[in-house]
Amino acid sequence: MEFTSHLLMSEFVTHDVKRFILEKPDGLEYRPGQAVEIAINFDLWKNEARPFTPVSSTNDRVLEFVIKQYPDHQGVTQMLHKLEPGVAVKISAPFGTIQYKGPGVFIAGGAGITPFIAILRNLAKKNELDNQTLIFSNKTPGDIILEKEFRSLLRERCLLTCTQSSAAGYDDAMIDKAYLKEKIGDFNQHFYLCGPGGFMESITDALGSLGAKPDALVFEQ
Repeated sequence: MEFTSHLLMSEFVTHDVKRFILEKPDGLEYRPGQAVEIAINFDLWKNEARPFTPVSSTNDRVLEFVIKQYPDHQGVTQMLHKLEPGVAVKISAPFGTIQYKGPGVFIAGGAGITPFIAILRNLAKKNELDNQTLIFSNKTPGDIILEKEFRSLLRERCLLTCTQSSAAGYDDAMIDKAYLKEKIGDFNQHFYLCGPGGFMESITDALGSLGAKPDALVFEQ
């Protein structure tokens, strides 16, 4: 199944990440954490669909996406960042990927935060954030997506760490075994993981060595 939508507005949320607000097509339903494929409805781009995760709540009247531009790729994300309101896009049926299974720790690297946004917003609406923790790694404070929202939702359980350039209020560290051991007291809970390949491998290995059970790790399939 394929849906047609139109871009209503876009705005920068960091220097290279934009928020996109689109019409929500009738009949499009998704679970928090699921993805869809988006293709720009231009002749040269119709067949260049890419997966993105809606970050809006499932009962919102519009669709919201948070998309990072990768200029080196000369591809879809760069073109999306240039779109003007009114442009038509094609949206696939939802699929996969990360499904909420219970309270735990959300660990994200960079744009890997996007599948968690709708999940955390949904939990906030149900007043179920008390037992949730976010550990979010970025290069610099300026790269952090929706920092104010995460700090407001999770308060002291929002742990932000920067790996290249840090500042007061941010941890200056990689998310490794030592960091996880320091910050997490209970490894008998769910861990939700999303980020680049190397990041995922190192986090998975570190959690395993600290006693996290393999079936408690939730990530994109």
